[in-house]
Amino acid sequence: MLAAERRDLLLARLRTDRKIVAKDLAAELGLSEDSIRRDLREMAAAGLCQKVYGGAVPASPAVVDYGSRTTVAPDSKQAVATFAVTLVRPGGVAILDGGTTTLAVARALPRDLACTIITHSPTIAVELLGHPSVEVIMLGGRLFKHSAVTCGAAAVEAAAGVSADVFLLGVTGVHPVHGLTTGDADEAAMKRALSRRAAETYVLASAEKLGTASRYGVVPFDDIAGVVTDGVPGETVSELVAQGVGVLNSDR
Repeated sequence: MLAAERRDLLLARLRTDRKIVAKDLAAELGLSEDSIRRDLREMAAAGLCQKVYGGAVPASPAVVDYGSRTTVAPDSKQAVATFAVTLVRPGGVAILDGGTTTLAVARALPRDLACTIITHSPTIAVELLGHPSVEVIMLGGRLFKHSAVTCGAAAVEAAAGVSADVFLLGVTGVHPVHGLTTGDADEAAMKRALSRRAAETYVLASAEKLGTASRYGVVPFDDIAGVVTDGVPGETVSELVAQGVGVLNSDR
C-alpha cells in the first residue's frame, strides 16, 4: 500500500471512528506499527490529526490564527453564546476567556445588564465599550497575537488578584479521554490561572470541538461545573455524561 493510500485510509478512519489505535490498525492492515506511527506523525505535522498515546484523534479545527477562527462555525458559536450569557448574573462578576466564542458571549450580553467582566482579551474589552452598565477589568501581560489574549508571567500574576463568580472558559478540544485542551502551553497556563479565580468554571464548546484534541491540557473535568455546547447528543456527549461531566446543551 502506497503512503498516500495509507494516509487516505487513516483520514477516513478518523472521520468514521474518531480515533486510530496504531497497534490495532497495523494488525488489521498487515503493516508494521512503525509505519502507521510514522504516517500519524506526518499527518500531525500537517495539522490533519492530533497524536496521542497509542495513536491519534481528530485535530481541533480551532487551532488556527484568530482571524481564521472567526470564520469557523459562527452559527454554532452563537448558539453556545446565547445559552452561556445566562450564566452571567446581574450584579455578578464573570471572567471571560479569549476566543471567538467568548467574543460572541460579550456581544450577546444585554445592553442594560449591570455586572463586572474580567478578561485578558483586548477584543472582548473593546466590544464591551458599548455596554454602559458593564464594568470592565482588563488583565495585562504579553499579547499572544495568535489568540489575541494576554498571557505569560505578568498576566498570571494579574489574574491572582481577582476573583469571580463564574469563568467562561474557551478551549480548542473537548475529548472524553484526552480532556480539555488548547494549542499553546502559555495560553493553557493562563486558562488554569483564571479558572482558579472563579467559584465555577464552564467550558464553551461549539460542536466542531467535541471529540477533538490539541497538544496541551487545560484543567481536568473535575474542576469544571459543566460544558456548554450545541453538539447533538452522540458518542462524545454520552461519554462525557458517563464520566459525570455536566453537559448543558444549548439546543435544548
